[in-house]
Amino acid sequence: MQVRTTPIDGLLVIEPHVFHDDRGYFFESYHTEKYAQIGISNKFIQDNEARSTQNVVRGLHYQLPPFAQAKLVRVIEGSVLDIAVDIREGSATYGQVFSLEISAENKLQMFIPRGFAHGYAVLSPTAIFSYKCDAPYSKANEAGIKLDDSTLAIDWKIDFSKAIISDKDKVLPAFGSHSPFIN
Repeated sequence: MQVRTTPIDGLLVIEPHVFHDDRGYFFESYHTEKYAQIGISNKFIQDNEARSTQNVVRGLHYQLPPFAQAKLVRVIEGSVLDIAVDIREGSATYGQVFSLEISAENKLQMFIPRGFAHGYAVLSPTAIFSYKCDAPYSKANEAGIKLDDSTLAIDWKIDFSKAIISDKDKVLPAFGSHSPFIN
């Protein structure tokens, strides 16, 4: 596997080694020891999967401590624009946005450490998005940031007038007034 660093400390892009033959393909989507060798030693306790249609936008979500979550994300079907926002107070990259197209075709993964808001937009007719978490979900500790926040100026790569957004995500606070992440 190849690991690419990003301009944001701790946020990694992982390109697994994919073996192709006349039957199709095979790759290890996760291997504890190999991921530990690249600095991902989180104990993942839960796998989640979501199927969505084109123009669905999910996010920008995060969990406050002590339920903060690191995530290892990938796409099983289709294509998404994956977004991570550094919300670690005191971080040199606080408020910076990183985006990456992840697809079933490119098989890229992104490791998102604790202290990031996360979301994605579905670029294909449908997408199946899968991710590992290292902490359980806690409704009392969920938080988020407005998807079209002008400070963050995220280009979601879709026509936002056609975006399909949950009622919960439509009322998230702006970046400057979001719940602080202090670890």
